[in-house]
Amino acid sequence: MVDLSEYAPILLFLAVALVLSCAFVFLPMGVSRLTGTHNPSAEKLSEYECGFPAFEDSRSQFDVRFYLVAILFIIFDLEAAFLFPWAVSLDQTGWVGWSSMMIFLVILTVGFIYEWKMGALEWE
Repeated sequence: MVDLSEYAPILLFLAVALVLSCAFVFLPMGVSRLTGTHNPSAEKLSEYECGFPAFEDSRSQFDVRFYLVAILFIIFDLEAAFLFPWAVSLDQTGWVGWSSMMIFLVILTVGFIYEWKMGALEWE
């Protein structure tokens, strides 16, 4: 027979997390509905983050430059994620770790220069 009482703290943690997350999401929305005035206007509903109107058709095409910038961001974000553990463990990896990271950085730099020369970072 399996003793399920060992799972009680985990279930309690999940229940508290569920209650708190629901409270943090729905409580502010409810309070704002009760205390504020809900008066949407054309100015309030206008686009303010991206600068161009929202698409009515979900299948409309984006410019490829959005994707290129996103890919470049992911690449350099991963580079930063690789540099920190490498710097922390450099005394253990020695020259082999240092040279492999320099090869990685050279390849990344060559890729960045290629993207720059191809015009992926230029906006009209």
